[in-house]
Amino acid sequence: MSKNLKHIGIVASATLLSRVLGLGRDILTTAVFGASALNSAFVTAFTLPNLFRRLLGEGALTAALVPTLHEEMARTRREGAFVLVSQVASWLLVVTVSVVLVSMLALSQAARLAESAVAWGVSESTAQRWIQGADLAVVLFPYMIFVCLAAAFSATLQTLNRFLEPALSPIWLNVSMITLLAGAAYLGWADGREEAMRWLCAGVLLGGFLQMAVPAAALMREGWRPRFDLGAGDALRGIVRLMVPTLFGSAIYLVNMAVSRLVGLSLNDAAASVLNLATRLMELPIGVFAVAVSTVVFPLIAKYASQGDHTNLVASYRKGMRLILVINTPAAVGLAVLAEPIIRLLFQRGAFTAEDTRLMIPILAVFALGLPFFSFVNLVLRAFYAQKDTSTPVRAAFLSFLINLGLSLVLMGPLSTVGLAIASNVAVVVQAWYLQVHLARKQPAMAFHHLAWDTAKVVLASLAMGAVVSAGWWCRGLAREGKFIDVVALALLIGGGVVLYAGLAWVFKIEGREDIVALLRRRLNARAK
Repeated sequence: MSKNLKHIGIVASATLLSRVLGLGRDILTTAVFGASALNSAFVTAFTLPNLFRRLLGEGALTAALVPTLHEEMARTRREGAFVLVSQVASWLLVVTVSVVLVSMLALSQAARLAESAVAWGVSESTAQRWIQGADLAVVLFPYMIFVCLAAAFSATLQTLNRFLEPALSPIWLNVSMITLLAGAAYLGWADGREEAMRWLCAGVLLGGFLQMAVPAAALMREGWRPRFDLGAGDALRGIVRLMVPTLFGSAIYLVNMAVSRLVGLSLNDAAASVLNLATRLMELPIGVFAVAVSTVVFPLIAKYASQGDHTNLVASYRKGMRLILVINTPAAVGLAVLAEPIIRLLFQRGAFTAEDTRLMIPILAVFALGLPFFSFVNLVLRAFYAQKDTSTPVRAAFLSFLINLGLSLVLMGPLSTVGLAIASNVAVVVQAWYLQVHLARKQPAMAFHHLAWDTAKVVLASLAMGAVVSAGWWCRGLAREGKFIDVVALALLIGGGVVLYAGLAWVFKIEGREDIVALLRRRLNARAK
């Protein structure tokens, strides 16, 4: 477990840096574009290649590639595994280039159709947002080629127990986008928002290339020699068979997210922008810890599953789930309680107004409450993939899609953008419940009741912390206004909340706290040397 904690620490640290840079990117983007129609169009356009990345890259491919690579290395060692990687990368290149060309052509036609949508009764402002979104998507779609290949290279590195380069991958995207947008906005490279948006899109494409190139270089240092190989051995056919049901599940997720973004883009100018910002803030604790745990635990449980070692499989899954819940439950409560000051301090500047802050507060609070369920799904999906069960996640994704779409259409009228956030949360709660029920049927030792008592203690400690932090922020309202005072108050409340929660976790004897302490000790000892 000590080695696994070290890997989790590496991934968490790299991901923290990436998320901080991503937050800086969002702060810069909102300062330049605000919650404008142009920003909403960019968010929606960038969603499309990202969703195809999940469809063809990180989701289906990683789920099928990691267990198969473990088997291939056991059978043919690295040489055979590297042949498989070349075959996967070659076919992935052919498929993604084809998808990008078709999608760019379709989006070009969609932009022309949107121009005539006013004649069909669509408002002129809505039609304009659709046109901007389609035009930007045409520019951004090649990003998909880079990140799908990056996903294959990163999955291979994780199988080789190299976690740093895959974890650093998003950093190159954020650095590229920040550099080019900052140059355009503040160094005079661009004249106006439209020109600045072109530089932002260029940053996306440059960042995507770096995301692919860095893990590819690391893989070459491990001995892989890239070559174009469209061969199709038994291992590759096995990956395709595993991918097919996952592709359906990912396709459902893709349609689900695309519909949500398009509904938001159609609703008003700001909806897609504020939904994206709220999602990004929610993903900060998910990315820093939940994804780090899942990334390290997945190859481990895939290895135990391939060996038929159910004892260690269950132990690793439970350990990972406890770590996720111990961290992300209090993070959710804190994010919901401090939604207003966090949004105001991070985003309310430049083109992002106080009205945009008021619009975003309830959306962030709703998303925050769903954070533990998003984190839960992140790991439980890996448990199915490790056991080569890709059909159950498909059914869960389809159920989630139906609930999200139905509730979005019902709630968008009376609750506007908040209704879309509620629909998304309810859908993920149902997805988490469905997956856990079926996982328990497959592996009774993975049933949630084994974690229920610790989870109840985590929730109690988190609520107590939330009540104290909320009272502290109310007292802050009695003092004079000022951003500096807000920063100090927020820092004290977050720090005090962490200390209070840690003390309660120790008093309640929440299992998993020793692992976190061990991880922190390793960090401190490493710095002392």
